[in-house]
Amino acid sequence: MKYDYEVVENLLVGFLQNETRRIGITKTVIGLSGGIDSAVSAYLTAKALGKENLLCIMLPYKTSSRESITDAELVIKDLGVRSKKVEITDMVDAYIAKLKDDNISNVRKGNLMARMRMIVLYDESAKENALVIGTGNKTEILLGYSTLFGDSACALNPLGDLYKTQIFDLAKHLNIPKPLIDKKPSADLWEGQTDEQEMGITYAEVDKYLFEKVDERKSHEELLLMGYSKEYMDRIDRMIYRNQFKRVPPIIAKVSNRTVNVDFRYNRDWNT
Repeated sequence: MKYDYEVVENLLVGFLQNETRRIGITKTVIGLSGGIDSAVSAYLTAKALGKENLLCIMLPYKTSSRESITDAELVIKDLGVRSKKVEITDMVDAYIAKLKDDNISNVRKGNLMARMRMIVLYDESAKENALVIGTGNKTEILLGYSTLFGDSACALNPLGDLYKTQIFDLAKHLNIPKPLIDKKPSADLWEGQTDEQEMGITYAEVDKYLFEKVDERKSHEELLLMGYSKEYMDRIDRMIYRNQFKRVPPIIAKVSNRTVNVDFRYNRDWNT
């Protein structure tokens, strides 16, 4: 799972340059959470397109930790990029008040917050004539640890083929401020929430398993022989399988001879 991160950096910078050039839009917007993933996306984007073409937006809710803002500000200061802060508390709470539901779960509320943040990001992208850059990593994508049309939404994602543990290695290579590297990963959806605690797994262990299963294509029997328990494997496999719908475009019922994303699958530059 170890890479030469100088090579990875150059590959991802080139990806951002090539894809924005192909689309014809060079301005970008990133939701900066104070976490490691959005920070890595910001550093790569600033390097690829120039700091003047990146707008970082902080989107705190009333329960967000103070560190989510102070750590995001470290990134903004270090990169010298444009930034703004948009509080989403009033927006989210206004909708919750209309529900008249006193028992809204933390997960449901977290999904509301994630989707409200993406509404703001896409509105800002329309204002700026910019692309929303994604921040989701391969671990989250495979396990479905994201909100559909929330934090998973983006125009381009430079991080989606890197596991969470690899994101930390890339962050160290990019010299991202140490407080972001040292703190426990958290979506910061409620007080004290951490990713590993919520999922009941550690990134170190699950990334090794996902690498062997997905990248190395080890069989069920081979993985058992490597020491993974059947219970652990079944649990992670269920997370992968049941979240496939998050990894693909909406399925279109086939009626005609050429159905979008079924038969009609030209690249976006097919007519150039």
